[in-house]
Amino acid sequence: MHIPATSLFQSLALFMLCAACVWIAGSRLAYLADALADRFKLGKSLVGLLLLSLATSLPEVATTLTAAVQQSRNLVLNNLFGGIALQTAILAMADFWARGPITNYPRKANHALEATLLVLLLSVTLVVTNLGETFVFAGVGLGSFCIAVIYCGAIWLLRLYDDSSDWVPVDLPDPDPLVFPAPTGLGQASNTNLIWQAGFACIAILIFGLLLVVFADRIATQSGLGTGFIGVTLLAAATSLPELSTSIAAVRIGAYTMAISNIFGSNLIMLVLVFPADILFRSGPILQHTSPIVSLSLAFGLTVTSIYLVGLIVRRKPRIGMIGLDSILVLLTFLASLAAYYYVR
Repeated sequence: MHIPATSLFQSLALFMLCAACVWIAGSRLAYLADALADRFKLGKSLVGLLLLSLATSLPEVATTLTAAVQQSRNLVLNNLFGGIALQTAILAMADFWARGPITNYPRKANHALEATLLVLLLSVTLVVTNLGETFVFAGVGLGSFCIAVIYCGAIWLLRLYDDSSDWVPVDLPDPDPLVFPAPTGLGQASNTNLIWQAGFACIAILIFGLLLVVFADRIATQSGLGTGFIGVTLLAAATSLPELSTSIAAVRIGAYTMAISNIFGSNLIMLVLVFPADILFRSGPILQHTSPIVSLSLAFGLTVTSIYLVGLIVRRKPRIGMIGLDSILVLLTFLASLAAYYYVR
């Protein structure tokens, strides 16, 4: 995608314009996904895990595969792994729009299982990056292949467990009236119309999300901050903007389970993208000789996911105002990660 050269100020302005377009498209997609889940009698956690997370991850998919073709190992890994802690912090920010701690609302163990499987996948990836790829076939490491296999197993297990009710939480929040009701008109729209609107929203997220990546990379060059720090912060923020807009919109209309599954599902996709990136990266296994930022981002991803796993299991937890302590800790951990990334850049 060729964009004429611009000044740093112009790049920032265009970045903000694309961000606004992604925000509008992402918010609309959340409303449409909620309507489609009701229309087709689908579990909202399943819709968030499989549909919404995939749609909002389109910029990450395109950016990762493009960077892999360009043989840019650091850009691929910093964008993928740096986005994990950021997207979990997005869920914490969405908690400000919830009526009480967001992790109090899930009525089944699906989300705790999602977080547990995410911790497993993050741990395996961290081990691989520290040990290095010992076994390599056709330039693809065994570690990235194992990550893909574990991801497929995780999705199969989550789909199998979706209808299970062997673990039921108590002390559930009362369903208060919604402060921000969903947009009117969706209830009268036909199924075909809803699907077309969702498709257009996905296309908008992909196009403007890719433009965000282009301008984020340009800002990195023009500001002199470098692709390492920018890749794990601004670039990850740019590609995670769809998750932010969809999660906040989902929480505003009371679709808490969809918002949580959207974030956990997106983080799982971030990890499995390592495998196709490894196939396209022809300079050796992509998880070989990684930078310290990669290990740090995986460790922080483990930390924030574990915090929310505790929050999902412990139903009566301290809160500050209407915000759960787990969300506060996630935000503080994310801010600490930014300081750590800057320190080792």
